[in-house]
Amino acid sequence: MSPILHALEHEQASFSQMERKLAERILSSPGEVVHMGITELAEQCGISPATITRFCKVLHFKGFPDFKVKLAAELAHSDASPQEGRSSYQDIVAGNPLPFIVEAMQANHLTSIRDTTSLLDLERLQSAIDLLCNARRVDLYGMATSSIVAQDFYQKLIRIGVNCTAFADSHMQITSASSLSKGDVAFAISYSGETPETIDALACAGASGASTISLTSYGSSTLATLAGIPLFSSSLEQGMRRGDMASRIAQLHIIDILFTGMVSIRFGDFIPKLEQSYLNVQHYRHKRGGQS
Repeated sequence: MSPILHALEHEQASFSQMERKLAERILSSPGEVVHMGITELAEQCGISPATITRFCKVLHFKGFPDFKVKLAAELAHSDASPQEGRSSYQDIVAGNPLPFIVEAMQANHLTSIRDTTSLLDLERLQSAIDLLCNARRVDLYGMATSSIVAQDFYQKLIRIGVNCTAFADSHMQITSASSLSKGDVAFAISYSGETPETIDALACAGASGASTISLTSYGSSTLATLAGIPLFSSSLEQGMRRGDMASRIAQLHIIDILFTGMVSIRFGDFIPKLEQSYLNVQHYRHKRGGQS
């Protein structure tokens, strides 16, 4: 199942009665819906076109046309390679032979990256890159596994001279967020989008005047709704994978896109700093006998 359809199925309980009728119609025949006009779909569901538009925006699409384009792309990917098992992730199985484990991890990670790429909104992604490129200061917030993703982004940004810090301590997140202002950026990472400490930090940063970006799994969440620019990774990982393996890969995929986009835009500024940081690390490592 595509990330969009998975989100619709997963969140049906939170929808209003009219939204639930719309979600059920989409889930029953998504291939038909992508070829419908908004008026035709509204008539079939017994709702207004405005309700469909609002529903799409709640799901973080620009409107019904944007929803159809992204759903059609996901359905095309699923139809193109059904033999690869791309519609679901492979769970941990007791006693699995090592070759099967290796193949399963590869399949999960590749599926996660592909599903995440299909969800990308290029305009929103470009806005995030522009904000990060021109930020006076960047705060990165993430708890538990999300803090590892934040640390990865921190190590990338610091190498190109961006004034940034990654916070995994909830008190320090609020302390730092309180000191942000216009021209600063707060970037919050939470797979669920419902981590209380991360939500509080981003809310505080926004109230302080900073621009806000979130990175969550696809679907409706408090953190995504709170952010000025919500970014999404695949939301399909379930079962026993409590190590957040495929989800972490999906988030790192977006981090790499953001970083590469930043360096591409400000190539003349960032590349010399990136190269100098590499040379300095090599110099001091060799000076101490290559110890890391």
